Amino acid sequence: PARIAAGIVMGIGFLGAGAILHEPAGVKGLTTAASIWVVAAIGMATGCGFYLGAIVTTGLAVLVLFVLNKIEKYYVPK
Repeated sequence: PARIAAGIVMGIGFLGAGAILHEPAGVKGLTTAASIWVVAAIGMATGCGFYLGAIVTTGLAVLVLFVLNKIEKYYVPK
C-alpha cells in the first residue's frame, strides 16, 4: 500500500506541475494544481476506507474554493 501511495504522489506531482503556467503577467494554475492534489488525497482516503475523512475533505475543499472565488472576484480587479 505504501508503494502505491508513493506512485500516486509522484504522478500527481507531475500533473500538478504541468497545470502551473508561468506567464509575463504572473503565474496561473496554482488553484488547479492544488485542487488536483486535494482530489488525489480524497481518492486515496476513499481507497483506504476513510470515507468520513473523504466526505469532510470534499465538503471543505468545495467550500473553500467557492468562498475564495467569490472573495477574489470582489476584491481583485481584472
